[in-house]
Amino acid sequence: MSTRCGIGYDLHRLAEGRKLIIGGLEIPFDKGPMGHSDGDVLAHALCDALLGAAGAGDIGTHFPDSDPKWKGAASLRFLEHARKLLDERHLSIEHVDAVVILERPKLGPHFPKMRELLAGALGIPAEKISLKAKTNEGVDAVGRGEALAAHAVATLSSR
Repeated sequence: MSTRCGIGYDLHRLAEGRKLIIGGLEIPFDKGPMGHSDGDVLAHALCDALLGAAGAGDIGTHFPDSDPKWKGAASLRFLEHARKLLDERHLSIEHVDAVVILERPKLGPHFPKMRELLAGALGIPAEKISLKAKTNEGVDAVGRGEALAAHAVATLSSR
């Protein structure tokens, strides 16, 4: 058995009139991410971490923003695709760990539901998903509330 690790990162500008989707969950807020899909930074970072660990490129390779079929797509679909690709390569998800960086709103109360939604898309128990939130202490575009970002790490094992 071998172990593989991958990292992922995503950032989106925030704009009024867009839904704030993080971890597949719509969170009440006056701004949401600009993006070709639903702009879910957490799902995008997790997808890149999983694809990276599998040696399968990145989210842009599988879901290019130049393809109109992904316009407005729910990013949990991207995670379902990554899970199928891992299955084809006989790789299992051991653990994923992610941090979302934004000034507002507070995410802690939403983590149980996010973990449930992400676990469903990935076909793993929610206990294999660790989520955290941080602010940027008022520094840069994230700190000014103009953007949000996410970092993720995925650990896989071969079967």
